[in-house]
Amino acid sequence: MKKDFSRRMFLQTSAISATALMLPIESNAAGKEKKKNDAILLNQNPLKIGLMTYTLGKDWDIETIIKNCTEAEWKSVELRTTHKHGVEVNLSSTQRAEVKSRFKNSALETISLASAFQYHSKDQAEVRKNIDGTKEYIKLAKDVGATGIRVFPNAFLEGTDKEKTMEQIGKSLAEVGAFGNDHGIEIRVCVHGNGTNTPPVIRKIIDYSQSPHVYVNWNCGGPDLEGEGLEYNFNLLKDRIKGVHMHDLFDQSYPYRQFFQLLAATGYKGYCNAEVNQSCEPVIFMKYYRALFLALQNAI
Repeated sequence: MKKDFSRRMFLQTSAISATALMLPIESNAAGKEKKKNDAILLNQNPLKIGLMTYTLGKDWDIETIIKNCTEAEWKSVELRTTHKHGVEVNLSSTQRAEVKSRFKNSALETISLASAFQYHSKDQAEVRKNIDGTKEYIKLAKDVGATGIRVFPNAFLEGTDKEKTMEQIGKSLAEVGAFGNDHGIEIRVCVHGNGTNTPPVIRKIIDYSQSPHVYVNWNCGGPDLEGEGLEYNFNLLKDRIKGVHMHDLFDQSYPYRQFFQLLAATGYKGYCNAEVNQSCEPVIFMKYYRALFLALQNAI
């Protein structure tokens, strides 16, 4: 009898002990699951994606641009001059109105234009030609319903004084910026060019312009990381950023996640336009690219 009791007690004690051991495990598992669920909170307000047609889209007409961007859920397009869509200054007023109508009646939210005008030349006649050309392009932008245009600085030429070059570019931008503002068009100078592709240089150019109507197209390039790093360089220009060009999001040498966080923190309402090469069937590629764009913002 005593032997049976001891055996019974042993089994009961073992069961209680096993239960006690299980409770912390289950509690710990629940805690881990809660943390996991908390970590899955998604960004409900990600930045918006658009297309820059310099590479992907260079051979598309307007109908194809609208079709592909709509299917891939890209919200904007920046039309690069000289490409197949044909949105150029030689369009008649009727043709301009047609372009405006086609985009306005599409699922795209906005369009912009990308010119190749630049203001660094030693030849002042050439500089004037680019300024006057920019003004004609501004008129085109207004007529087709664009919000802004991209321009270049675009170089420090050998044998020229850098400060004087930056001042020349800045004053040129001030003139076209004022003209653009009068027509409701933003002038976005790209962080681009030979020596002019760094945020500190673009900041100096803007300061030389002394204009509130000169904005920046951030270009997501290696020079953004030079000197005191991305955050410092970003802060130099954050108050002027009206456009963004992003490139290969898989390129780990550029900190896209950090950049998107910095940009979102400013309350940026513009578009991040992809300037990328097509690597497969276009809409499939665009869908994958958009997914990575959102994933880097913790939005999917």
